[in-house]
Amino acid sequence: MPQAMRALVARTVGEPADVLRLESRPVPTPEAGQALIRVKATPIHASDLHVLRGRYGFSPEFPTVGGHMECVGRIEALGPDTEGLKIGERVVAVAVPAVPGPHVAGTRQEYLVADIQRILPVPDHLNDSSTSQLAVNPLTALLLVTRELDVQPGEWLLQTAAGSTVGRLVIQLARHLGMRTINVVRRRDAVEGIKALGGDEVICTEDEDLLQRVAEIAGPAGVRKATDCVAGDVGAQVSQALAPGGEVVVYGALSTHRQTDPAALTIPLSARSVIYETKVVRGFWLNRWFGTASPADALHALSQVRSLVAEDVLSIPQGEPFPLERFTEAIALAEAPAHGGKPLFVFEEGRDDGR
Repeated sequence: MPQAMRALVARTVGEPADVLRLESRPVPTPEAGQALIRVKATPIHASDLHVLRGRYGFSPEFPTVGGHMECVGRIEALGPDTEGLKIGERVVAVAVPAVPGPHVAGTRQEYLVADIQRILPVPDHLNDSSTSQLAVNPLTALLLVTRELDVQPGEWLLQTAAGSTVGRLVIQLARHLGMRTINVVRRRDAVEGIKALGGDEVICTEDEDLLQRVAEIAGPAGVRKATDCVAGDVGAQVSQALAPGGEVVVYGALSTHRQTDPAALTIPLSARSVIYETKVVRGFWLNRWFGTASPADALHALSQVRSLVAEDVLSIPQGEPFPLERFTEAIALAEAPAHGGKPLFVFEEGRDDGR
C-alpha cells in the first residue's frame, strides 16, 4: 500500500474552481470500528459545491477534502477488532455528515477511512456509476415517499422538479408501489419524458396554471401530500393547491440556486390557506435525518435502496467519468443546465466500470 495519496482539497471558502487544489496527503489509518476504502468513483452533487461556497446547512473545518456525500470502492484494510466486513469487499461509503454529529471525511481522495456503520456492501454486477450514487438521491426519494409522507397505493403525490434526479426516482418508486404522481416541470419539452418514465400526470408551469390543473386532475378529494424541491413562488403554489389538512415536504430550493442572499431564500405562503385549511409545510434534509436515525435504521434504509437498484426498480443515470486532475471541467459540467448524468471522479481501475 502506498504511503501517500492524491486528494482534492479546499483550503478556504469560495468558488470551487478557485479554491480546490490537488494535493498529496498521507494515506489514513483506520481505527477500531473503521475501514480503509480505496475509492473507485464518487459523484459531484450540487450540494457538494454549495458546501465549499459556504451556502449549505453545515460548514466543514477548512482545509477540507471535498465530497461530503458518497462513493464506491473496495476495503483495503480494517481497524483493530473490526468485524462484519472483509478486505477486498466492494462497498458504498456514506459520507453525508450527520447533523448534529461528528466530522466525516470527504470522498475526493484515493483512500478514505469510514466507520463501518456508514459502509454498505454492494454486488459486483452493479457498475461503479450506479453504486457511487446509491446513497443520496435514491435514499432521499425512498424516505420522502415511504417515511416522510407515507404515501399509500392509489394515493396522489404532487411533486415539483419532476425532471430532477430525485424527481425521476420518485416517479419510478411510486409506479413500483402503486402510487399516482402529479409531476410539475418548467418546460414543455420535458413533459413527454416524464410521461414515458411513468408519471401519471404532468403540469408544465411554462403555459399551465398549477392550482387549476391540480384541481382538474384530483377532483373534489384533492391532493393531500406533496414534495417540493423548488421553493419560492412554485413552492407556495404547491401548498395552496393541496386539500385542507394537506402536507408538503420541502427538500430543496432550486429556484434560488444562484442566490447568495439568505434573506431571499423564501416560500411566500398564503396565511389564509395555512391557517384556515390547517396545511403543513415542513422541511427534510438528509444530513439531519442521519443525525436522528439509528445506525441500524440507516443501514436498513440503505439496504432497501440497494435492493431497489439491484432489481432495476430504480434506474440511476450513468455518470460522466473524470480523473481528479480535470476537476475544473467536472465542476463546470456539474453546473451546466440539463447536463444529464452527473460527473464522477474516478480513480484508476474504476474508470472503465464507471461508464
